[in-house]
Amino acid sequence: MSKNLIFIFEFVSGGGFSRINIPTSLFCEGFGMLRSIIADFKALDFEIYTILDQRIFFLSNFLEADIIRIVNENDDYLSIFKETVKNCYYTFIIAPETSNILYNLTKIVNNCNKIVLSTNLKGIKYGTSKIKTYQLFENKKILSPRTYSIPYKKTHFNNDFIIEKFKRLKKPIVIKPEDGVGAESIYYFEEKSQLLNFLKDINTNLNNNRSYILQEFIDGRNLSISLIGAPYIDKNPLILSVNSQDINIKNLTPEYLGGHTPSSNYKGIIEKLSSNLKKMKSLKIEGYFGIDFIEEPNGSLYFIEINPRLTTSYIGLRNIINLNCADLIYKSRVNILKNPEVKLNNYSMFTRIDFYSDEFENIEEFYEDYMPKLIKLIPEFVTPPIALEDPHLYSCFIATKTKDLNSSKIRINKIFESLKSLNFKVIKPIQKELS
Repeated sequence: MSKNLIFIFEFVSGGGFSRINIPTSLFCEGFGMLRSIIADFKALDFEIYTILDQRIFFLSNFLEADIIRIVNENDDYLSIFKETVKNCYYTFIIAPETSNILYNLTKIVNNCNKIVLSTNLKGIKYGTSKIKTYQLFENKKILSPRTYSIPYKKTHFNNDFIIEKFKRLKKPIVIKPEDGVGAESIYYFEEKSQLLNFLKDINTNLNNNRSYILQEFIDGRNLSISLIGAPYIDKNPLILSVNSQDINIKNLTPEYLGGHTPSSNYKGIIEKLSSNLKKMKSLKIEGYFGIDFIEEPNGSLYFIEINPRLTTSYIGLRNIINLNCADLIYKSRVNILKNPEVKLNNYSMFTRIDFYSDEFENIEEFYEDYMPKLIKLIPEFVTPPIALEDPHLYSCFIATKTKDLNSSKIRINKIFESLKSLNFKVIKPIQKELS
């Protein structure tokens, strides 16, 4: 078996939802990450295997993979996953921490005695449980919002506990799944009346089969940091970039739409983060991972959670950095990473765009008649437009590559204009013009 064979697996597009509807927002991010990391490993002359859900197999032309297997509706994606792992020397996994999916997939690779290039099992453990992550931050004396597990009383969540914590905190709170990812199922409460109304139907609003946390809400800039851990080097994890995240928890239905990188004053933020990262050095997290945090107006930084996997910010990061991130990931996992000099030469805005059109009868007609024209007009497509839930509502993910923030805003506005010129109606982002 050749040592340059790598299996790159992304859960959403790779069959993880083969028997249910594919969520549009998760697909746009997942396929964008898959396409990006495949391109970066291909540039290193790897031979690449991947697998795709049969419903989106027509997008295979957008991937620089050498072999792509189909996961059909009645297939067990895990069986195909295991078989492909055995046929490759390396495996790189993009999957959610929810229900231990990422942990279990990584364990399969380890049990097959293959080399995992994504985050190690130890790192995944730190990011799978939000309450354990909070306890970790507390033990390391790292500032983090106060967080509590919501107890389950007989057949119901303990409403009295939730009300008591809300009163004691005397500030807004969020309730979210203990193992959730992104903006999934997050509920924000500012007033007691809001919370009481929610609690009337709490067993309807929340899934009885999942654990939830109550967390103090910190108001400020939503940021993340992209890192590569190489514990054999006696220093902090390698910092790639600080990213701004476009998410509004206060919305009725919170949703992650993307972000931009690097964030303003990222060098100053890195300086402030260095002492916290030093405290986390003993965790020995390997490979690419991210940390979400919030910067308050007064400059205080609150760590929220560890993301032990490739994050959506990677889609923008690869457009701004002077190095091939896949090369850094590979070298860190095979213990040959030295001390690379990271420079951020560009700027990238990355976002999901939803637009509406009733001109096409089906997705095949859209791809035949309009896709070549769209790609020519908008080369920033990372995930090309696709209609998964409504045949007239298309979603895509784009990433700019410009010299500064203003240039990216101008380019995004031109993309909106290009879509409108083809009679598409932009739904998201809601603002048609970026100021």
